[in-house]
Amino acid sequence: MHAYVSKGNSLTSFENQVIENKEGMTIVVFSGDYDKAMAAFVIANGALAMGKKVTMFFTFWGLSILKKEHSVSVKKSFMDKMFAMCLPKSWKNLPLSKMNFFGIGAKMMQHIMKQKNIESLESLIQNAKENGAHIIACSMSMEAMGIREEELLEGIDFGGVAQYLGAATEGNPNLFI
Repeated sequence: MHAYVSKGNSLTSFENQVIENKEGMTIVVFSGDYDKAMAAFVIANGALAMGKKVTMFFTFWGLSILKKEHSVSVKKSFMDKMFAMCLPKSWKNLPLSKMNFFGIGAKMMQHIMKQKNIESLESLIQNAKENGAHIIACSMSMEAMGIREEELLEGIDFGGVAQYLGAATEGNPNLFI
């Protein structure tokens, strides 16, 4: 088995150093911060490269990571509209957990990552989906926050905590981000 890590302008091969492991892992993504979303998807893609089955459960603020880049017109109640105004429009508008500076921090981080040839959040999300990550949006959190299925990326499953817990019993490790 070969694993390749792309960092900056170099590509490093770790031939025969990655041991394939079919155990599963779960990641609860609670945070809607850009840097924490990056961490969740870097870990997920690393686990997928090692042969692990990955389940990612997005709940509350983490649901913003799964929103489509362009907003979709859906009917919402007054309270749902108020929630929507308080949440990032999509993964492109996520704040940093530290040094956000009214959104400038996240844009600066994205610019630096692009300059240093570090994979973008968009690319990490796409790679995780393509490589078989099971991505679940918490239906209870969606209801509470007024987020509709049509607003989220394609290829996402919808479920509750029981679906996450089912995967967590098979998972090692189980992470909360």
